[in-house]
Amino acid sequence: MADITLLDIGPLDIEWLNETIGGGIARGSEWLVTTILDHGQPALTLIAATVDGLGEALDGLLLGVPPWLLALLLSAVALWRVGRGFALFTLLSLGGIYVMGLWEPTVSTLGLVLASTVLSLIGGVPLGIWMARSKIADGVGKTLLDLMQTMPAFVYLIPAVLFFGLGRVPGIIATVVFAMPPAVRLTALGIRQVPAELVEAGRAFGCRDHQLLFKIQLPNALPSIMAGVNQTMMMALSMIVVASMIGAGGLGNVVLQGIQRLDIGLGVQSGLAVVLLAVVLDRITQSFGRGMGRGIGRGVGQRNGRRTAGTAKRRWWRR
Repeated sequence: MADITLLDIGPLDIEWLNETIGGGIARGSEWLVTTILDHGQPALTLIAATVDGLGEALDGLLLGVPPWLLALLLSAVALWRVGRGFALFTLLSLGGIYVMGLWEPTVSTLGLVLASTVLSLIGGVPLGIWMARSKIADGVGKTLLDLMQTMPAFVYLIPAVLFFGLGRVPGIIATVVFAMPPAVRLTALGIRQVPAELVEAGRAFGCRDHQLLFKIQLPNALPSIMAGVNQTMMMALSMIVVASMIGAGGLGNVVLQGIQRLDIGLGVQSGLAVVLLAVVLDRITQSFGRGMGRGIGRGVGQRNGRRTAGTAKRRWWRR
């Protein structure tokens, strides 16, 4: 018998494997796209109308507010949640964006980010709850989330364009898929980290599953969920810039114009506007997460303090 080694595989065999595997993936993808377009058109139309309506509403609402008023409102939120220094930074940042002539693209980007974040949370939080309560869902979900987070951002643009064409809708949908994993992961993590004593106490007092979820697990998981909101918003902002390639608009469109024209000044200005918007959104959403964590800690501390005081009083009377 002749020895069979790896050296016996020639270039023709490798080409055959490439054609077989690559061709199979291509044919399967084409079949899936064709099937969805043929049989899922009503669902695609409904999704497109919903996403477009949400994006249009947020865009119109934000653009309808005078620039000075919106800047003051965001600065007031920064003052309330972070402090005077960051409130001044927010006011100066938004003023600088307005002076650079990038106010409308920035507000449009803010609307796109908010729409994408809302849709990501609507899908991500329930999936995170499911993963936290089911081992099978957790195993399958982790694999899919790893795949979603390692996939290059540009790949998400292809199915979005195939199913929804060009414009704001495919940009938001691609951003939602790209930005959803942190919301799912951190929701599941927050629910798993709820102390077992609290869960057992709830069950001992007769809580049903939905009562346990909404009255014990979710309130105690809020700091982790807010961290997911923060990460989802940051990923949405980064993806919205990429989605300008398919007509999403906003600051990403200005960045793309700077690249096409080789205009360094326009590119630097639009990039700086993206950075300033990201810093403002990041610090404000982080502050909400920290505030919820302190609130839960104070609530638990107060309850424990009341229990300790009550126990001490009973012991004193027994003496």
